[in-house]
Amino acid sequence: MIIQALTEFYERISSNPDYNVAPLGFEKKELQFLIVIDKNGKFVALEDTREKVGKKLIAKQFLVPRSLGRSGSKSYETTFLLWDHVGYLFGEPSTDPKSKKQHETWIKSLKNLPQELKEDEGVSAIIKFYEQNEDKKMTSINEFNECLKAVQCNMSFRLVNDIPVPCRPAVIKFNEENASNKNEEDSDKSSVEKNQDIIGICLISGEKGIIARTHGRTPINKDTKSLISFQKNSGYDSYGKEQAYNAPITQPIEFKYVTALNSLLKNQNQKKQIANTTVIFWSEKETDLENEIGALFDVPDRDDPGNNTYRIRSLFNSLQTGAYIKDDNNSRFYILGLSPNSARISIRLWSTGPIGKYAENISQYFNEFEIVKPPKEQEFYSIWSVLDNISTQVKSDKIPPNLSGDFIKSTLEGSPYPSTLFQAVLRRIKSDTKYRVKPIRGALIKAYLNRYYRFYPNQKVKEITVKLDIDQPSIGYQLGRLFAILEKIQETANPGLNTTIRERYYGAACATPVSVYPILLKLKNHHLAKLDQKGRVIYFEKLLGEVLGKLNDFPGNLDLHEQGRFAIGYYHQRQSFFVSKEAVSSSIDNKQN
Repeated sequence: MIIQALTEFYERISSNPDYNVAPLGFEKKELQFLIVIDKNGKFVALEDTREKVGKKLIAKQFLVPRSLGRSGSKSYETTFLLWDHVGYLFGEPSTDPKSKKQHETWIKSLKNLPQELKEDEGVSAIIKFYEQNEDKKMTSINEFNECLKAVQCNMSFRLVNDIPVPCRPAVIKFNEENASNKNEEDSDKSSVEKNQDIIGICLISGEKGIIARTHGRTPINKDTKSLISFQKNSGYDSYGKEQAYNAPITQPIEFKYVTALNSLLKNQNQKKQIANTTVIFWSEKETDLENEIGALFDVPDRDDPGNNTYRIRSLFNSLQTGAYIKDDNNSRFYILGLSPNSARISIRLWSTGPIGKYAENISQYFNEFEIVKPPKEQEFYSIWSVLDNISTQVKSDKIPPNLSGDFIKSTLEGSPYPSTLFQAVLRRIKSDTKYRVKPIRGALIKAYLNRYYRFYPNQKVKEITVKLDIDQPSIGYQLGRLFAILEKIQETANPGLNTTIRERYYGAACATPVSVYPILLKLKNHHLAKLDQKGRVIYFEKLLGEVLGKLNDFPGNLDLHEQGRFAIGYYHQRQSFFVSKEAVSSSIDNKQN
């Protein structure tokens, strides 16, 4: 399903100039250096195509004949058509034992080029360049050291005042015909006659053609090479079928899905990074959602936090007005989450469904995370922000890989949020003695519990509201409120206090209330006695009476859901202190009357 969806996406974007994807047999590749020569093969200059973007040197991309997969002990036996890295073109660095063998392969490939290609002026000049030992002249210049120092040094040639040789019309025509003819040969020929090419039925298209023995690279980091790969001559070969012949995909389909995947991985609007998971998204038909849904995964911009808020608000408003549903409610939408895992990419997330359903579920996510908050707090929370605030030490690289994938999947599909997410936020609140229940953590607990009880109804459970609910029947919620009131009394009686009961007693209060509250209520009497303003004492006594009136006793322990409601009650009560005490007192009096 994933390969088929990517193949269809290639078909959709192949004619779209905005995507500018490579045609069959080609790829967009960065060539860091170009060797400039004249038509007689004489060396002229070494051209560095890199430009500084921020702190990085970014090389210019060119449309070149597609690279081939090469791995194993004899990987040096394969080179690319008229371009490759410095080891092949010049046998450098000489300290690398593979470089000499790579260069021998390159020279051999030039000699074996078909005559029609050798007649091209650019190709002919390259051959003359090596015949006249001009390569020795080039490697002796100082600029060549820049190539050796580069992280990646792909190279090719170009004639003076001309385009790179792999981009010349004759080379492009030859490569197009070669790529096309390889899949139109007589399928009755034996594999030996076809240079070991194997004919089979493609699992994706159902058509007969040459099976791709290896699949192109789709790197998401420096170690992970491809989405599909096969170990050569493994003990798991079935019925004598080696490598990709066990799961046949023809070369055109392999090219299309790899090109589509690489295009998505390079498109910053359709790719987001969450911890070690790379999330990409696209739709069956062109829609604004595939370019705007990225705001749901955005990392807040520390230099310009308003930009992130604007993007998410724009997404939210579009969802509320039903703009995406009006476009094409039933068009398919795809979400793919990828993580590095040795040589082969690991699939962390795969979700597909109608655009209308995704729009509805994302809108529901924003509504569920709505909570009362301080004026300067961000208006909307992206998935990355939520995960970052429950991670150890608030570091995104500490987020468990499975957790991010499960959270995204539940958000997009409208299923219950993972219990591991709820457990993680409770652990983080208990370990974060300084902040405890941040607005975003309170919003997560509210969203988790409300969605959970929509799927698993319980008449004894009341939905958690956006702001303080003094009629909430949960004992955990009321205990959380009580803890917040006791902390506020302590803060008022001792201005500038460095450590409050929040740092010392929060964990025990929400887990084993009976062990803590008798002590805190005794301390409260000492704090109230310090207050000079009688009005403040009356205000706090009213609050305490209202909450204690809902509690028969202090339980020995609270289960996890009640611990979550404790956190929300604590958070709601703390936020209510920003409201004037007269408004709060009036609300309590009205309830009591």
